[in-house]
Amino acid sequence: MYNLPHHKEHNEQVIKDFIKSYPFAFITGVDARNQPVATQVPLFLEERSGRQVLRGHIMKNTDHHKAFLHNKNVLAVFTGKHTYVSGTWYSNPHTPSTWNYMSVHIKGIVRLLEDAALEEVLRMTTLYFEDQNHQSTTVYDNIPEEFRQRVMGAIVAFEVEIQEIDTVFKLSQDRDAESYRNIIEKLMAGDEDARVIAQEMIKREKELFSA
Repeated sequence: MYNLPHHKEHNEQVIKDFIKSYPFAFITGVDARNQPVATQVPLFLEERSGRQVLRGHIMKNTDHHKAFLHNKNVLAVFTGKHTYVSGTWYSNPHTPSTWNYMSVHIKGIVRLLEDAALEEVLRMTTLYFEDQNHQSTTVYDNIPEEFRQRVMGAIVAFEVEIQEIDTVFKLSQDRDAESYRNIIEKLMAGDEDARVIAQEMIKREKELFSA
């Protein structure tokens, strides 16, 4: 991964909030032929008995399910908004352009769970995306029992015991104050992704240039 000290996020709560805001992650592994496999699923960070885990579910008998049975080491990547940053916005415009983005990489050991845990994961997932509306017809407990049992036979819940968390919050922290503020101005006039990145830069501006 892109690995420079000034693009790291060290605030644990910021990292947790980021994972919660962007739960639809890439999770990757390696199969029995040492070929990489990947899937995209919603993952939720939990703290249990002093340890952190990610929880989610996948389809059975797929390449990633078989890979997780073969090799327990996985990488989950959470990505947020991202945007182009033109070199012409810098105080020295004769500078290459770049891309600002935010990403959290989590390495860990995956463990497939029993059916009782699957019910819990499905309940948690549907309630999260239905804004905790227990009356929604799509919430796990409101889906007909026959359909639930049929669907549950085709999926499996899992958890990833977290071993390492790394981050890239590349938000022009290495630029001078003039460039930084000009980038914010340009991004605020851009699309939704650009404006989100600009707001993240604004949050950090005072700390970066307090001197």
